[in-house]
Amino acid sequence: MFIQPEWLWKQENGSGMHQWIKQKENPHPNDVDIIVYGALLSYASELSKKAQYPHAFRKAWSSFQSYNLDEQVDLRALAVVDIGDVAIHPTDKMLSKSALEAAAENLSVAYQKSFTCLIGGDHAITACSLRGIKNAFPQDRIGIIQLDTHLDARNQEEIGLAMDSPIQQLIAGGVVEGKHIYNVGLHGFFNSPELIHYAREQGIHMITLKQMRRDGIQLTIREMLRQLMYEVDRIYVSVDLDALDITFAPDVPAATPGGLTANELFDILKLIGENEGVRHIDFVYADPKEGELRKETVKTGVTAFLQWITGIQLDHRHRISKK
Repeated sequence: MFIQPEWLWKQENGSGMHQWIKQKENPHPNDVDIIVYGALLSYASELSKKAQYPHAFRKAWSSFQSYNLDEQVDLRALAVVDIGDVAIHPTDKMLSKSALEAAAENLSVAYQKSFTCLIGGDHAITACSLRGIKNAFPQDRIGIIQLDTHLDARNQEEIGLAMDSPIQQLIAGGVVEGKHIYNVGLHGFFNSPELIHYAREQGIHMITLKQMRRDGIQLTIREMLRQLMYEVDRIYVSVDLDALDITFAPDVPAATPGGLTANELFDILKLIGENEGVRHIDFVYADPKEGELRKETVKTGVTAFLQWITGIQLDHRHRISKK
C-alpha cells in the first residue's frame, strides 16, 4: 500500500527536522503522535507525471530545526513518522484514487490516536482521503476547514473527477454536509457566480479574506473551530497553498494576487493545531505544471507544516500544565 519515498534521510539523532522525523514502515501505534504520508497525484494533465511536492518537502527538512524560537517549544517532544508514499498506478488515476482512499481508511483505523498528515499532490487527494476516513468511521460527522482562494466545488458530472471538484464530490457522496464546510481565504475575482450560488445552496460557510482581516484572524479561526467542535465528531483541514498570495507561492499553479501572507497562514495553522478536534490535515497544490518547484514555495510549505505541529505541541503542553 505504501512505497519508500524518493528522498530518504539517514536515521540518526539530532535536532534537525531530518533527524527528528523518522522514516519507517509500519510503526507501532503507541510510538506515533503524527503520521505523515505522501500522494503523488499531479495537477498536470500527463497521467504519468508525479507530483513534485512530497519529494521536495522531504528534501528540505535539513534546512529546519525542531525548536520554534517564537513559541519556545521543541517539537521533538512529539513522535512524527513518515511512512512513505501511497503506491499509485502509473497511468490510471481512478485506481490511484482508490489506493489513496484505502490508505486513508487503513491509517485512520490503525492509528486512531494519531494525527494524520497527507502531502500532495493535487486537490483530488482531499476527496480520496475523506472518503477513506468516512469508511473508517461511518457514523462520525466530519467537518472541513478549507484554506483556499477557490471553492473547488465544480460539478464533477460536467468536468469529471477533476482536481478542482473535491468539495462537490464529497457533498454529492454524502461524506460531508455543506453546513459543516468552512472555506477560509476566499477573495478577488476567482469564483464564478454559479459556484457561489451552489455554495450558498449547500450551506457552505464562505469566509472571505477581507472579512477575516476585518474581524481578526484569531477571533475568526477560534470561533469557526468552536462551532465545528459543537457540530461534528472530527475535523479535517485542507491547506491549498494557492490560498497564499502569489508572491509567497510563485509556482503554485492557481496562486493569485491578494491572498494570505505567509505569516497569516502560519498563525492560522498554529491555532488549528491547538484544537484537539482537528485529527487530519493535507497540504496540496504545490505542483507546477512546468519546471521545478522553487525553494520559496517549498520552504513556505514546510514552515506551514511545522506551525501546525507547533500548535499541537502547545496544546499538549497546556494540558500537562493543567494536571
